[in-house]
Amino acid sequence: MPLTFADITFGEALLTVLEIFLLVVWVWLVITIIIDIVRDHSLSGGYKALWVLGLFFLPGITALIYLLVRGEGMRNRAIEHQRELQQATDAYIRHAAASPADELAKLSDLRDKGVLTEEEFQRLKARVVG
Repeated sequence: MPLTFADITFGEALLTVLEIFLLVVWVWLVITIIIDIVRDHSLSGGYKALWVLGLFFLPGITALIYLLVRGEGMRNRAIEHQRELQQATDAYIRHAAASPADELAKLSDLRDKGVLTEEEFQRLKARVVG
């Protein structure tokens, strides 16, 4: 006899929601561990392969051991990765925000102060104008 919506109790529905939540958390944890394994430059390729194989064949034990043994480094690598992303974003914004007119004004100011010769100014001006 097929199961219908009316046959499911409120408790069973809550248990199903809890199971789905725990499954999502588990998948998120495994993906985070795999990303950390790949991101870690101190591990050789063989050790990375062993950790990933362990996650596939003995996922619960391997994930627990990984978090216990390498959890602190995992945190530090995540912080370093975020720092690198922020620096790259800042550099891109600075580069994109600088207009040719701003660059020419800076070059002109350097020429007027005597830091640049006329030849250097013309060469850099040609590079800015493109």
